[in-house]
Amino acid sequence: MSHTLGIRQAQKQKTRQSLLDAALGLLEEQSLSSLGLREVTREVGVAPTAFYRHFRSTADLGVALVEEALGSLHPMIRTTVSSTEGSDRRIERAVELIARHVETHPAHVRFIARERHGGVQPVREAIQDQLARFGEEVRDQLANDPESEGWSGDDLLMLANLYVDQMLITASLFLDAQDAPEPERERIAQVAQRQMRLISVGRRHWLD
Repeated sequence: MSHTLGIRQAQKQKTRQSLLDAALGLLEEQSLSSLGLREVTREVGVAPTAFYRHFRSTADLGVALVEEALGSLHPMIRTTVSSTEGSDRRIERAVELIARHVETHPAHVRFIARERHGGVQPVREAIQDQLARFGEEVRDQLANDPESEGWSGDDLLMLANLYVDQMLITASLFLDAQDAPEPERERIAQVAQRQMRLISVGRRHWLD
């Protein structure tokens, strides 16, 4: 009996992932607000009623895509920011992480960029919640730096959100330059590093 349940659970998870993958592919050409569940189920080859065994609505599916796109980044961001390496090296590692993520998951990055200000409120809120978590995690790591002595929690969160916003901008630039020559992608990386270093310079003098 447990073996049969295990097979059913695995099949259910496989179908759920197929629905997510199909939706992500369809969203390359349209926004979530215009996506119909019949489009998604037709792409997977299942009946429309099967959709509701996995998601309450296309908005619910969109929230799951947000988790898939951003959820795995939290440990990587924490590791990068908490590194004992100097500020410049941490910035280099952060930009390398962004470039690698865009190269590996362009459809997810494009989905987040489009839906961050899109028409589906639960998805907008899910993205904002994820970004707020990034800000809080970066703040908590920055608080451990000697340079943060004397900083208030609010100011540290403001600094963290500056870094997070810059990372989002950098991801969008890398996405736009996917088919560009390598020198253009290198230029984007260099500019992003310089911009983050400029933020770091302001950090060192904030309490002056």
